[in-house]
Amino acid sequence: MNNDDLPVPAPQVKQAPTHFAPAVTPVANTTVHTDTDGLHAGQTNIPSQGEDMPAYLARPENYTGKLPVVLVVQEIFGVHEHIQDLCRRLAKQGYMAIAPELYFRQGDPRDYTEISDILSKVVGKVPDQQVLSDLDHTAHWASQHGGDSSKLAITGFCWGGRITWLYAAHNPQLKAGVAWYGKLVGDKTLTTPTHPVDEAVDLTSPVLGLYGGKDSGISLESVETMRQAIRAANATAEIVVYPQAGHAFNADYRASYDPEAAADGWQRMLGWFEQYGVK
Repeated sequence: MNNDDLPVPAPQVKQAPTHFAPAVTPVANTTVHTDTDGLHAGQTNIPSQGEDMPAYLARPENYTGKLPVVLVVQEIFGVHEHIQDLCRRLAKQGYMAIAPELYFRQGDPRDYTEISDILSKVVGKVPDQQVLSDLDHTAHWASQHGGDSSKLAITGFCWGGRITWLYAAHNPQLKAGVAWYGKLVGDKTLTTPTHPVDEAVDLTSPVLGLYGGKDSGISLESVETMRQAIRAANATAEIVVYPQAGHAFNADYRASYDPEAAADGWQRMLGWFEQYGVK
């Protein structure tokens, strides 16, 4: 038996906060809850840029060898219950899924009841470069705790969808990314100096984008602009638009949830990861 066949000691985790961000309550009755049976799941800490970054980890409890890794990037609401549940769903599929708290230096979205306050007091202060570095440290941490660094993927939702595109242009070791309704164009600022449409030429990993045709915040025009940028760059990327879906169609805890689009997108994501060698 070689070392890769030996079980890796589980990183220490503690019970994570299981509530939803107050800005999205009350939650819809369509909310999905995935149990932890057969999983090692909870909150842990990851050293990053001289600080301990909180993160939610979910992976199979028993396995041999090393696990494929999926970095799960939060919505504007932070790593609340929905993001944790998505990690558990991925873990049930055999992945090590990790969602780092990428706003932890700037604040906690769960401290606010208004979306406008989350955007202005927390999200707007988070530099892209800080986020990309934190994701690098998360990937490195995973490789030291039973994750396979050669089978690294990323997926993100809303704010995290945009970050997914950026990370696919940042980390050449990434195998694949799936971006759910992340903004593609926008104003350039000190914290957000570029956007996915600017980074298309630098994509080094295959990216699947999943978008809603009735998304009031992401126009079909911007989606088409991104498609043109992808074609011009000869990048390996694909964008799927669900004509009847709006923004956050995978967010089963919100009124925006579209079960058909969400189910199809989930299967496309798993297929994308398999197609490009993550699993």
